[in-house]
Amino acid sequence: MAVTDEAIEKIKEMIVSGALRPGDRLPKESELAAELGLSRNSLREAVRALSLIRILDVRQGDGTYVTSLDPQLLLEALSFVVDFHRDDTVLEFLAVRRILEPAATAMAAGQISDAQLDLLGSQLDALGEKPSVEQLVAADLEFHRGIVQSSGNSVLCSLLDGLSGPTTRARVWRGLTQEDAVSRTLHEHRAILSALRDRDAEAARAWATVHVASVEQWLRSTL
Repeated sequence: MAVTDEAIEKIKEMIVSGALRPGDRLPKESELAAELGLSRNSLREAVRALSLIRILDVRQGDGTYVTSLDPQLLLEALSFVVDFHRDDTVLEFLAVRRILEPAATAMAAGQISDAQLDLLGSQLDALGEKPSVEQLVAADLEFHRGIVQSSGNSVLCSLLDGLSGPTTRARVWRGLTQEDAVSRTLHEHRAILSALRDRDAEAARAWATVHVASVEQWLRSTL
């Protein structure tokens, strides 16, 4: 494992230094192993590991390439790790969302387009006042994804997208067991949308904080 780690570090150094750039094809295995002073086996293991986290792209019959290194591509690994969360860490994921999502919502206030605001409004209207819990949670994910995408920060968007999975079950559970959860969620969504229409970044941040914190507070009281 230590030898493989060394091989990973050496390939990483080549990419960070600019010796290998996004889209570049790696030298032949034998040439690269000799250049880096590695065995072909350790190099092969390193390439396999780096391909799993989307740093390298192994194309059968063509060679191995550095990926685009786009943040959204690289952060796919986060959602893979997040899938292994335990129920007792959901509160921690919610705590991270409470830090990041209000910031993204505040950023979106100055950048979100009128067309996107109208789309979010029509999606809320289409839900009606009494959607099913499953409909509400699905709409909740799309609502926040649309806002975060409008923040203009692709890294933040990818992070929050990866963190949303573990909290989905908690939101469904809350919707099924807390009496006013559906109406409260709809009210908070409309308040966030209203703040965004007013281009009021601080109000948008405050309502987004309330929105995530209400789920967190409910879950904390039930565990």
